[in-house]
Amino acid sequence: MSSIQRNILMLTTIVMVFMSTIWITLTYYNYKTHNQYNDILQRYLIMNEMTNATQQVITDLNNYLLDPAEVKLAQLNDSMAHIEETKDEVSTLSNAENQFTLTNYMHMIDSFTETTDRLLLFYGERDNEAYTKEFSEATRISTYISEMTLTLLDQELKTYDRFYRGIIAQSEEVLKLGLWILLLITLLLLVATYWFSLSITKPVLQLTKAANELSKGRFDLPIEIKTKGEIAFLAKTFDRMRININGLISEMKHKAQLERELQQSKILLQESQFRGLQSQINPHFLFNTLNTLSKKAYLEGSEETSNLLVSVAGILRYNLKQLDRSVSLQEEVLVLQQYMDIQKARFTDRLQLHIDVDPACLNVPIPALTLHPIIENAVIHAVEPNIEGGVIYFRIKEEGGFVLVEIEDNGNGMPEEKIQQILEERPVQTEGHSTGIGFPNVVKRLRLFYGCEDVIEIISEKGSGTKVVLKINKQGVECHDETPVGG
Repeated sequence: MSSIQRNILMLTTIVMVFMSTIWITLTYYNYKTHNQYNDILQRYLIMNEMTNATQQVITDLNNYLLDPAEVKLAQLNDSMAHIEETKDEVSTLSNAENQFTLTNYMHMIDSFTETTDRLLLFYGERDNEAYTKEFSEATRISTYISEMTLTLLDQELKTYDRFYRGIIAQSEEVLKLGLWILLLITLLLLVATYWFSLSITKPVLQLTKAANELSKGRFDLPIEIKTKGEIAFLAKTFDRMRININGLISEMKHKAQLERELQQSKILLQESQFRGLQSQINPHFLFNTLNTLSKKAYLEGSEETSNLLVSVAGILRYNLKQLDRSVSLQEEVLVLQQYMDIQKARFTDRLQLHIDVDPACLNVPIPALTLHPIIENAVIHAVEPNIEGGVIYFRIKEEGGFVLVEIEDNGNGMPEEKIQQILEERPVQTEGHSTGIGFPNVVKRLRLFYGCEDVIEIISEKGSGTKVVLKINKQGVECHDETPVGG
């Protein structure tokens, strides 16, 4: 049985109980009043019956005296027996107000009976004068009984007058009470019906409102309906449907975003491939040209110029390698020295480079073009802006099973915001004459290559220079020349 059916059954049961209680109460009151009326009426009928009985005896006596047959005598005896029965019933009518009169009434009945018996006795003895006298006495007593009956009836009417009035007043009060109870029950039924309908319509309205919000695309609003039964189950099912739809929409948005990013990546990849094809000719041409110029400078006796051209050619040859390949730390150090040879020729005494390298640490793998952008950043920010130049320290050492690569300068330092921007791999505006490989790109490639976040640390204070520390596991990583680094 559903909860709505239970509520309807409960409401119907309550109404039936109320109505049944009122009906039983009113029925009992009517029954009691009816019995009281019957008792009073029965008193009147008994008294009246006594009058009729005495008169019937006089009639039967007269008939018997005129025709002394056995049938007439039997009728007379029956009438006398009826008087005795009626007398017993009259004796039950005694109360405080009619006790004296009723006692006289009973004595008069006894006198009537005795007179009748004497009449029959004298009639049997053929004493005409005596039985005639007794017949006259019986007739007189019968008349007195009739008058006494009227007197008793009058007393009964006076006695029960207050009772009649009380019954009438009580009936009026019962009628008023019935009307008030009817109004109260009607009011309670209206309240109960309103409450019952509200328990159904309110959740339905809330569910309708929630459906309206869903139709507007607001799938993030939870559906909360405080009720029980089928509507609560419907609301929970509706809310689960909302959650599922919201999940599907989020999944579709995520897939659409991935598709857009994939499409953009494809476009960028195509552009990169196109630019890569365009740039393949120029680097090889420049590399061959630089080699030619280096040999010519050497033949002409310009060894310094020849060495610079060799360094530039070496850097160019190294840059032709793909960024997603790993190299040894020794190769990175060699390219760094070639780059610094070019910068020394540019800045002369303004640039001081101090190198402290442990040869035992040069075999660890490292992503290609990692150290070059870092030391290039130091040259751009520590040496180039200062008229007096700057000092750069490059150290490689072993510590606790790790190879530490430190690049430190005595420049003006790096703001904390920029450090966070680099470590969070967000794009940083390129300054000076850089290679175009950004510092955040280096951080990202190092983390992908070694699989840990703390592979690089940047220590800097304003006016105290900057120190970049790479912490490389000496055991290396499970990725060698064929392992892509990304970038």
